[in-house]
Amino acid sequence: MNKQESRLRRARQARLKIAELKTHRLTVFRTNSHIYAQVYSPCGTQVLASASTLEADLRKELNGAGSNVAAATLVGKRIAEKAKAAGVETVAFDRAGFRYHGRVKALADAAREAGLKF
Repeated sequence: MNKQESRLRRARQARLKIAELKTHRLTVFRTNSHIYAQVYSPCGTQVLASASTLEADLRKELNGAGSNVAAATLVGKRIAEKAKAAGVETVAFDRAGFRYHGRVKALADAAREAGLKF
């Protein structure tokens, strides 16, 4: 089992638990260059809000650096604003098998500070 298979196994376990809760899901995906966040409906088929470091206005603020903690903080604030605009107040945090530190933690903390509850 390689690193990616291990991450996907951990992600599957978390998603099964979140599916039992039947709540909105805030999921995070990170690459070496960017970080992405999406809010899914309780059934998991509809994306209600999304934010990433690929958005034009965020790229201007970051001056092209999309893979650091500052970028993750901005994406966390942006996803919380968009989720609240879509009527979502409470979510379950899905870290997609990534360790809860660094950019993933910064995104989660920024979303909490901006008003999302999880």
